[in-house]
Amino acid sequence: MLIYNITYAQEVFFPTKAGTVMVFAHKDAKGSITRYYRHTIKNVEGSGSNLTISYVMEELDKNQKPLKNPVEMPLTVTIKDDVMYLDMKELFAGQLKDTQMSVEFSGVPQELPSKMQPGQSLKDANMTMTINAGPIKMNTEILFTDGKCEAIEDITVPAGTFKCYKVSRTATTTAMRMKSVTTTVSWYSLGIGVVKSESFDSKNKPTNSMELVSLNK
Repeated sequence: MLIYNITYAQEVFFPTKAGTVMVFAHKDAKGSITRYYRHTIKNVEGSGSNLTISYVMEELDKNQKPLKNPVEMPLTVTIKDDVMYLDMKELFAGQLKDTQMSVEFSGVPQELPSKMQPGQSLKDANMTMTINAGPIKMNTEILFTDGKCEAIEDITVPAGTFKCYKVSRTATTTAMRMKSVTTTVSWYSLGIGVVKSESFDSKNKPTNSMELVSLNK
């Protein structure tokens, strides 16, 4: 099934309808599925080019069944003047919420304009996470750089074929005086968001990937 999004001026790189459910398969470096994630749009506030979208992410097992002890991670995407702002701190906060540690976040969220053109550069972003565990304080800093819209192309995944914007971005993570660099290439479709992504290490070797396996609007 070929799916094209034709109302570009009215769409952003994310679903905007409450009740939308998307399931993603996550794969390891060899392409084997390790787990699934289900994203459910819970609430959409605002209108036009200014929206706040709340959704929940749940991890599923290899058979796409909920885990015995499911953990829901609520996340929010903000869209202002047709630009999507993705703040990763909610994701990290959700993963650490059941610990006894105090966590503080700061930084600049990633931006993704809905009207991109091949060759267009994207703004840098960053996030700093400070964990206070008693007398110990640990900082993790992530810098998102070299963002660029590489091309517009059709991408086929189990959920269908979509017209996508190919976007690359580099993330440099520094923690405990150790640094790692990851480059991620993602394919975004208007009205849907990411339908596929691939990550590579500093030597350009694949580390993991993700693709959309089902979409229920």
